[in-house]
Amino acid sequence: MSDQPETRYQVLARKYRPETFADLVGQEAMVRTLKNAFAASRIAQAFIMTGIRGTGKTTTARIIAKGLNCVGPDGAGGPTTDPCGTCEHCVAIMEGRHVDVMEMDAASRTGVNDIREIIDSVHYRAASARYKVYIIDEVHMLSTNAFNALLKTLEEPPAHVKFIFATTEIRKVPVTVLSRCQRFDLRRIEPEVMIALLRRIATAEGAQISDEALALITRAAEGSARDATSLLDQAISHGAGETGADQVRAMLGLADRGRTLDLFDMILKGEAAAALSELAAQYAAGADPMAVLRDLAEVTHWISVIKITPEAADDPTVPPDEKARGQAMAAALPMRALTRMWQMLLKAIEEVSAAPNAMMAAEMAVIRLTHVADLPDPEQLLRRLSEAPPPSGRGPSGPAAATSGAAPLASAPRMPSVPTGAGPQAALAMAPDVALARYATFPAVVDLIRANRDVKLLIEVETHVRLVRYAPGRIEFEPAPGAPRDLAATLAQRLQLWTGVRWGVSVVSDGGAPTIADTRDAARLDAESEAMHNPVVQAVFAAFPGARITAIRTPQETRAEAAVTALPEVEDEWDPFEE
Repeated sequence: MSDQPETRYQVLARKYRPETFADLVGQEAMVRTLKNAFAASRIAQAFIMTGIRGTGKTTTARIIAKGLNCVGPDGAGGPTTDPCGTCEHCVAIMEGRHVDVMEMDAASRTGVNDIREIIDSVHYRAASARYKVYIIDEVHMLSTNAFNALLKTLEEPPAHVKFIFATTEIRKVPVTVLSRCQRFDLRRIEPEVMIALLRRIATAEGAQISDEALALITRAAEGSARDATSLLDQAISHGAGETGADQVRAMLGLADRGRTLDLFDMILKGEAAAALSELAAQYAAGADPMAVLRDLAEVTHWISVIKITPEAADDPTVPPDEKARGQAMAAALPMRALTRMWQMLLKAIEEVSAAPNAMMAAEMAVIRLTHVADLPDPEQLLRRLSEAPPPSGRGPSGPAAATSGAAPLASAPRMPSVPTGAGPQAALAMAPDVALARYATFPAVVDLIRANRDVKLLIEVETHVRLVRYAPGRIEFEPAPGAPRDLAATLAQRLQLWTGVRWGVSVVSDGGAPTIADTRDAARLDAESEAMHNPVVQAVFAAFPGARITAIRTPQETRAEAAVTALPEVEDEWDPFEE
C-alpha cells in the first residue's frame, strides 16, 4: 500500500466558490455599491443578504468579512473589496477557522441564549483581526424573542463589530431588524451568464459537454449557481468525460423538448390515440409522467408569452429549431386555447401528484385535453349559430318566425305571495267569517300550505286536486288518478288546525279543472313550444341533438335578477385628492 494519503475530492460547488467580488457573477449592482462604500469608508455596521438559494448570499458575507480584515501580502493593507487571498486573515476566513469571524446557523440556534452569547462577546475587541464579524445564516429562523434581544446591539454595536445576515425568507425578518441593516437583494443569475459560468468550469475540469446540455442544466437550475454547478458535477460523472443533451435529460428525468412539442401539437390537434402513444413512449424512455405534464405546462406558458411578446423567443437556453416551432405555434394558436390548456394542465398536475398511479392519471389528463382542444368558445359558438341557416321542418315559416330576433322567455304563472298573518292561536280568536276572509281563493289555500311547510300535502294538492268548486271554508274537488284515499280528510284536518275554523272538503266524480301541476306544465310547454319557433333555438338543437330546455325566463325576470346581483351605486364617492 502507498503511504501517500488519498486526495480528497471537492465538489464543484465548493471548488469554484467565488473568493472575490470579481468572481461573483450576476450581482453587479450589489458589487458596485459595496466597492463604492469601501472606497469612501462608508461601511455599514450590519448587512442583510436576501435572495433565492444558491445566488451567493453566504459567499458574499465571507468575501465582505475577508475584505474587512485583509491586510494584504505585505501586512499593511486596509479594508478592500479585492482581498488578497494570501494573508493570514484571508486564508483563515476562507478555511472557516478564523477566531474573529463567527458563523452561526440560525436554523439550529434559534433561541435567546444563542443571541446572548453574541451580545456578551461583542464588547471584547477582536483577537487578531481588524473587525469582529458575525455571520448569521438563515436569520429568519430566529425566534421573536431572539430578534428582540439583538435589536439594541444591532443598532449601536461597538466600532470593531460587524453583522452580516443571510436569508431566503426576507418577509419573515422583523422590520425593526431590516431598518437597522443595509439590505442587498441578490438576483437570479441570467441564463447567458450561467451558461458562460458552466462552460468556464467545464473547461477548467477538462470535461466535454455540449451547449444544449448546458442549456438544459441552466433551465433546471432556475437561476441558482449552486444548483447549476451541482448538476454540472453530476452530468460530468454521468457522461464519463463527454456529456450530451440526451444524457442530461435522462439524468434529470426530462422528456426530449422536441418530443414535448410533438405531444403538445398532437393534443391541440385532438389526436388522442397519437398523444397517448407518444406519452407511453416517453414513459418507456424513462420520463416521469409528472415531469411530462410540467413540461407541457412550461411549453404552454412559453408559447403564450411569445404570442404576447415575440421578443421572448430570444432565449439562449432554447435551440433555434425549438424557437422556430414555438414562434409558428404562437402565430397559429388562439389565446383562448392556450389559456384553457394552462388551466387544465394545472388541474392535471394536481391530480397526478395525488393519484395512486401517476401514469394512469396522466393518460386521463391527456384524453381530456385532446377532447376539449377543438371545442369552440361561447363567442365562436354564437357566431356559428347566427350564421347557420334555420333547419327545414322545424317550426313555422311565417313572417313572425322570420322576424323573431331572440328566444322568447316565458315562465309559469306567478302565485300570490305567502300570507304573513298571525298564527293559529290568533286565528282561533277571530270570528269564522273574519278568519276565512283571508282565503278568498284556492291559491290562497295553497299558499297557506306552503307557508306551513307541509311539503307532502303541498305536492298532493298540486298534483291530485282537480278543483270543482271553492268557497272560503268549502272545497269540492275531483281526485286525479293516483290520489291518496285520505287526501280530503287530511286537507280538512290541516286547514282546521291552521285556521281554527272547520272546513268542508268533499270529493266528486267529475267536473274538475286541471290540477295546478297540469296548468304549470301546460304553461311551460307553451313557452317551450314558442321558444322552439325561434331560429336561433332551432339552430342550437340542430347543432346539439341531445340538448334540452331546462328553464325559461322572461326579460323582466332577467332584469330583476341582474338588479339584485348588481353592486349598489355610490352616490357621493370620497375623493382623497379633492381637498
